[in-house]
Amino acid sequence: MNRRSRGATGEDEAQAYLESQGYSILARNYRTRRGEVDLVARRGDRLAFVEVKSWLSYQADSLEYAIGAWKRRRIVEVSRSFLLKHPQPEGVRIAYDVILLGRGRVNHIQDAFPGV
Repeated sequence: MNRRSRGATGEDEAQAYLESQGYSILARNYRTRRGEVDLVARRGDRLAFVEVKSWLSYQADSLEYAIGAWKRRRIVEVSRSFLLKHPQPEGVRIAYDVILLGRGRVNHIQDAFPGV
């Protein structure tokens, strides 16, 4: 399986996981000229911009490798664009999550980094 196929399969798995946890998926592969966010999901008053990483193996401390400072900045920039185009009601909390997938495991790291 090539990288793009693995990524799409991982996004499918992450989406199914989030939906099983009560999230509604508002957008998938939301793109601007500044970058892309894999999933935008909402549950209650929590709006999460989610980066999905599919690896054959990973360690619990792999987050920094998975999503470095440059990528985090890009996700925050894209989230700002999303919020301008899709204003949210007052009281909605913005969050940045990472889902690491590998070896049949889902590791959902909520509030993985600060943002807006």
